[in-house]
Amino acid sequence: MDDPMDRIAAALERMAPAPLEAPDFAAASAFVWQTGPDRLEPVAQVARVPLDLLLGVDRSRDTLLANTRQFAQGLPANNALLWGARGMGKSSLVKAIHGALEVEHKALKIVELHREDLPSVGRLLAVLRQAPDARFILFCDDLSFSHDDQHYKSLKAVLDGGIEGRPDNVILYATSNRRHLMPRDMIENERGSAINPSEAVEEKVSLSDRFGLWLGFHACDQDQYLAMIRGYCAAYGVEIDDDTLWAEAIEWQATRGSRSGRVAWQYFCDLAGRRGVAL
Repeated sequence: MDDPMDRIAAALERMAPAPLEAPDFAAASAFVWQTGPDRLEPVAQVARVPLDLLLGVDRSRDTLLANTRQFAQGLPANNALLWGARGMGKSSLVKAIHGALEVEHKALKIVELHREDLPSVGRLLAVLRQAPDARFILFCDDLSFSHDDQHYKSLKAVLDGGIEGRPDNVILYATSNRRHLMPRDMIENERGSAINPSEAVEEKVSLSDRFGLWLGFHACDQDQYLAMIRGYCAAYGVEIDDDTLWAEAIEWQATRGSRSGRVAWQYFCDLAGRRGVAL
């Protein structure tokens, strides 16, 4: 008679999902990681703007572009945290740089990892490790953690790599509105209520220190805001006189209570639509 434990083990093995095989990475340059079941969905058309249309972020652009080019060439490069004001082009910059470099580096891919799927990142890295000839930008947008959030521990698998180490063909680019990935008031609250204040937040705060590059994005002033719109007009052939542009753009920002690259693009989309110009 068969051993009952052997039958149980065989049944469990049949129920367990087969290890995910690496997809055909030559089929696309961008993928989205999905779970339940695990899979890498190819993205036929990435939503992005050309790199030269991202104005007012020159230093961050040049730094991240150089870092990404090094990575694409198989040279040492750093994980990057893009943090700062909303709507100032953090995620747009990551996608635009990939778009600018994929032409000359066909092996450079971008994989989007949603924040809620961070616990599965170990399985994703195992898949990407199977394609050593490709280079992957692992992109996590709008990353942040609350005081009781444990997802940050999964992120360490990418930044530190554990016993296996992070795959040489993977680099992490993350965006966040918060420099230390958690709200300042939560940092202060934990420091004020903990027995050992420094240890209470050290683990989470030090997570951002594990990024080799910190690129700050700050709110733009009025001149930069108007220059962004002028740049869009020039790129798409929308003609408008300075006085009209100034009046409309200032009114547009006032109705939204903020001024940013995103607000500039939203106004330009409205302007282009009224002028009958397709984007």
